[in-house]
Amino acid sequence: MAYQLSDINFKTVADPKGFVEESDARYQARVRKAAEKILENKKNSPIVLLSGPSGSGKTTTAMKIAEQLETRGVRSHYVAMDDYFITVDPATAPRTPEGELDLESPLCLDMELLNEHFTQLSKGKRVFIPKYEFSRRMRVQEPSKSIKLKDDEVVIFEGIHALNDMITDRHPEAFKLYISARSDVEFEGKIVFKRTWFRLVRRMVRDFNFRGSDPAETMSMWANVRRGEKHNISPFKNKANYKFDTSLAYEPAVFNRTATQLFHSVPEGIERFDELRAVLPAIQLFGEIDESLVAEDSLLREFIGGGIYEY
Repeated sequence: MAYQLSDINFKTVADPKGFVEESDARYQARVRKAAEKILENKKNSPIVLLSGPSGSGKTTTAMKIAEQLETRGVRSHYVAMDDYFITVDPATAPRTPEGELDLESPLCLDMELLNEHFTQLSKGKRVFIPKYEFSRRMRVQEPSKSIKLKDDEVVIFEGIHALNDMITDRHPEAFKLYISARSDVEFEGKIVFKRTWFRLVRRMVRDFNFRGSDPAETMSMWANVRRGEKHNISPFKNKANYKFDTSLAYEPAVFNRTATQLFHSVPEGIERFDELRAVLPAIQLFGEIDESLVAEDSLLREFIGGGIYEY
């Protein structure tokens, strides 16, 4: 799918509020369809595996799917697969080609425990979800929560490795969902804003707002993030029972001013600087929409803040 730059800029000026609402409604329709498909598969498994690359909006999407299931009488439990990270041992941890710790690798997850928990939950048994502290790069003794599923309940496991063969080959009956920003923006038949740039801009703004990372740090990590996606996420996306697009046509216009300032602050010479140099003029092709027009329950609030969900 591709958006048209001329359509986006026309709607940005003519009816920005209606444009935002229209785009959010399109995304919400995909959420509803995902919930319906999960319910159809519930007789096979109460396990939902939700995957997607960085900046896809996985956390908000998981919560919105849970809301839809609730309206249909099914309660959802949410589990971030990041809590299944194992304590990092520098001597044995996977490394990038540059020799850095590769925290994007599935080998950083406790796959045996994950698979055991999927089996136990499917049998109606109680499991204790581990808790991982990223600040210390270690698992702590106290679990984050315990879960025992009832007949009218499902559990959504969200993580970048959720569709990895090490999981799906052992649990093919689980419902598998893949999400990402999957639309480019075109002008006169040429791509002027790539789908991956939606996620880069989201991550740049979110990291600056909520994770204490300056734009240069985000850009320096982006190379490894993209490498991890190509090795650990994209090869498994076709295992999904349902894939959908989380891009919002209006978001470049909302991000325009903030993202322009952040990209301008990145010094030359960092890895993937050429990509940054391409994104900056591309985002300036869009008009501007005030973020006050973005609904408090919008997916975009995961990145700009001010929403109703807690992350």
